[in-house]
Amino acid sequence: MGSEGGEKKALGWAARDPSGVLAPYSYTLRSTGADDVYIKVICCGICHTDIHQIKNDLGMSNYPMVPGHEVVGEVVEVGSDVSKFTVGDVVGVGVIVGCCGSCKPCSSELEQYCNKRIWSYNDVYTDGKPTQGGFADTMIVNQKFVVKIPEGMAVEQAAPLLCAGVTVYSPLSHFGLMASGLKGGILGLGGVGHMGVKIAKAMGHHVTVISSSDKKKEEAMEHLGADDYAVSSDPAEMQRLADSLDYIIDTVPVFHPLEPYLACLKLDGKLILMGVINTPLQFLTPVVILGRKVISGSFIGSIKETEEVLAFCKEKGLTSTIETVKIDELNTAFERLSKNDVRYRFVVDVAGSNLVEEAATTTS
Repeated sequence: MGSEGGEKKALGWAARDPSGVLAPYSYTLRSTGADDVYIKVICCGICHTDIHQIKNDLGMSNYPMVPGHEVVGEVVEVGSDVSKFTVGDVVGVGVIVGCCGSCKPCSSELEQYCNKRIWSYNDVYTDGKPTQGGFADTMIVNQKFVVKIPEGMAVEQAAPLLCAGVTVYSPLSHFGLMASGLKGGILGLGGVGHMGVKIAKAMGHHVTVISSSDKKKEEAMEHLGADDYAVSSDPAEMQRLADSLDYIIDTVPVFHPLEPYLACLKLDGKLILMGVINTPLQFLTPVVILGRKVISGSFIGSIKETEEVLAFCKEKGLTSTIETVKIDELNTAFERLSKNDVRYRFVVDVAGSNLVEEAATTTS
């Protein structure tokens, strides 16, 4: 590959400006090395973070940008030093594709917290080439950042676990919240939230969904298996939850007050923030001090934790609730996602889509 296999082209769907509109885009893959895996993309999940990136909500977007970081594909070629994978393996690629390898997070197998991490897209690789994501026919990724999909797991079910699934699993594991009998809250019932309900229930937790309205109550209780449901705008409902929860996983990606949820936590309870929000959040300190409560953030998960959550979901028979779309439906899917009009994760059928139709000729 690379010097071993020659230059490789790719065809994806890219945003070209902050309008976030995606269209076909052809480009050259980054230079490759002996530790790299060449992957034919089968499918890729759509994450709310993709919206922030394609629309430059965080002021750090570079165009043209091929998004997508819940990638499942088939290995079609490996470098000479690749030992983890062979041709034909079904594999996954998540949010990051590089790190420094020498800092404390890297040496602790927490490479997602490396200050020199390299994002799957909207970043620059070590060779100076832009990274591009999974809404494309192929990717080249260092073997360290590739995971094997368990045998028998449907590829479209595996995709959301590479971000949404591990994002929930990681803090539960890190904070010692995997024991059965705990009481947990899931704030927000979207792509991450619905996996939070399923994973926490599989760990034996009593799970309460907290949402801004009651429109998802039936879905949460009857289909996802939640034990309780509370409407955050109803003071009586929130009072009922006061001092009752061991943790709350906060998946809401827009500004919201923290005090109502902090009040739901027991002594030493933890509010774990996951939503990417570009507006400062506020809270009054007594609600934290008087219960020795913790406000923490958690970012995706490590490669090790990604492998663990895949194995956990396979063992427990957990599946994501998804809607599959073709790649030419991407723009509609993003519009719907921005309105929370999806149950609960879009997965793009890349291999079954016509990427060539009206393909752009621009090469990067």
